[in-house]
Order: sequence, then structure tokens, then C-alpha cells
Amino acid sequence: MMDYINFKMNLQLFGEKTEPATAKRRQEMREKGQIPRSKELVTAVTLLISFWSMKLLSGYIFKDLVATIRTFLNFSKDIDSRFTNENIMQIYLQCLLVIGKVLAPILLIIALVVIIVNYLQIGTVFTSKPLMPSLNKLNPIEGFKRLFSKNNFIELLKSILKIGIIGYVVYDYLMDNYSVVPELLNMNIESSVVFIGNTIINIAIRAAFVLLILSFFDYGYQIWDYEKSIRMSKQEIKDEYKLMEGNPQIKSKIKEKQRQLSLRRMMSEVPKADVIITNPTHFAVAVKYDANASDAPMVIAKGKDLIAQRIKDTAKQNKVPIVENKPLAQALYKSVEIGEKIPNELYKAVAEVLAYVYSLRGK
Repeated sequence: MMDYINFKMNLQLFGEKTEPATAKRRQEMREKGQIPRSKELVTAVTLLISFWSMKLLSGYIFKDLVATIRTFLNFSKDIDSRFTNENIMQIYLQCLLVIGKVLAPILLIIALVVIIVNYLQIGTVFTSKPLMPSLNKLNPIEGFKRLFSKNNFIELLKSILKIGIIGYVVYDYLMDNYSVVPELLNMNIESSVVFIGNTIINIAIRAAFVLLILSFFDYGYQIWDYEKSIRMSKQEIKDEYKLMEGNPQIKSKIKEKQRQLSLRRMMSEVPKADVIITNPTHFAVAVKYDANASDAPMVIAKGKDLIAQRIKDTAKQNKVPIVENKPLAQALYKSVEIGEKIPNELYKAVAEVLAYVYSLRGK
């Protein structure tokens, strides 16, 4: 047991990366474009949606293609008069229009699917760092190492697995529909084309569905491998923390955030005050006395200039009495911190103000 503990301590001593990455490290990796994502998932979803779209639009596609082919087959009767220098461009544009009508819906669907799937995986990332040239990529030794790296070996195993599973799916479908193949001899050309087209699309959809299932496992692996690759040692985390603490801009932002939170908490206490004592423009001090909680009145909020004005505005909105007493307001502001009790020397002055406020309220 002691040997194991000593071994673990030695790993930490030599910088073993055993800790989850910090938010700063994750943001740096994101800015470099290193984000966990599965290309297999994008490919599988794209193929599945594409072939499914082709199946749904097959009637529309087949109709246009057949009409176009029939038109061109009829040219054989007077082909010399059909193809002239004057109308060759018109025929060419007509072919492009048919191809565009057939492919445009499918290409649009593919584009949308690719955008949506990538966005769901990585969100919005704009960075040019992955495009920057790197000398390591030109190093033949590094290239040789990448060629025989663990990742490439895993990719090879995944490819073999995909080919094997998809091959079995295709074989199984063909065997189930083998009895229909002899009937092709009795079909006309149009029916044969429809049958072959449906067979190809059905096989493609099944293969894409299998790829989709495999891609979920790949996506999980990519996340696991990414988390493992960005792990940090305890020393790296300590160094990062020291760097952030030593950064004047970060420290300034932290202090500003703390001031905002403190001010927000203080302003939330103003409506609970018994009275606001002012001088009346420069200082404002909120005083509360709860005999069950304390043996003396307490300062629950105070401020100068703009903050004093905010305290008074909040008090007016919540109908908290405001009493002008210049010497007392200045003395309370300078000598009593928020959350502290009124000192003995100011008891009498504060008690007179509270008695006046309580008389107004009929207490």
C-alpha cells in the first residue's frame, strides 16, 4: 500500500497529468480549434438524410429525368436540324436546368444537415489558428510518428469494423430480396430502373443507419480522448492560478465584480431600514434596530455621493423615512462599518432620531 502511495506521489512530482482541465485551458483549446467532435457522426447523419431525401423525392427526380431522356431520344428522327450552332447553347442550358432541379433540393438539405450537426457538436467557433503553417507538419520524423500513432491505429480498426458491419448489412438485404432478381427479366426498362434505384437507396439507407449507430460510440470516444488529452498536472493548475491572480486586468475585474455584488447586497437591505440619516447630499446611512436580534441599532447600508443618492431613492420607493442630520450622518459614515453596531458615544443621537421616526409611525 505504501509503495502505491509513494508511486502516486512520484507521478504528481514529475508532472503527471491527472487533473481535469480548467475553464481557462478549455477556452484556450477552443480558440485553437481543438474541440471534441466526431466526423463520423457528421458523415453518417448526412448520408442518412441524403438518401432518405432521395427516397422521398424519387418520384419527382425520376419524372424529370425520364422526360428529359425521352426528349433527347426523339432527336434521332431529325438530329441534324435539332443540333445547330444557334440552339446548342439553349440545349446545354436546358440540361443544366434539369440537373439543377434534380440536385438542388438534395444539396440544400445536405448543406443544412452539415451545418446543424456541426453546430450541435461544437457551437460557434471562429478561429484561423488551425490554418496557420506549422513546421512540425513539414518534419518527416514527426510525420512518420503520426503515421504509426495510436490514433491512426484506432482509426484503422474503426474502418475495418465499419466495412465488416456494413458489408454484412448489404449482404443480408440482398439475400432477403434475391428472389425478386429473376423477375427483372420480365420487366420493361422503366420498371427495371425503378427497382434497381429503390434497391440501391434502401441499401444505402440501412448502411447509413448502421454508420449512425457506430458514430455515437465514436463521438463518446472522441470526448473521452479529448478530455484525456487536455488533462493538467497539479503544478500546471497552480501556475495557471498564480498567473491569473497576478494579472492586473483580471484582478481589477475580480475586484469590480466583488464591488458590484457587495453594492447589490447592501442595496437589498435598504428597504429593511428603520431610517435613512443624511447630511443631506453627500452622505446617507441606513440604520435598523431589532430588539430581538441586537441590543443596539446597526448600520445596514451606507454610501457617499452617487451611492448615497441611490440609497435615498431606494428608501423613497420603499417608504423608508429619511431624516437630515449632518453631523450624525458624517459621524456614522466615518466611524461605523456596514453590519456593525452603533458605538456608545452616538447612542443618544441615534436614539433621538429613532424615537422621532417611531412617533411618526405611531410606535
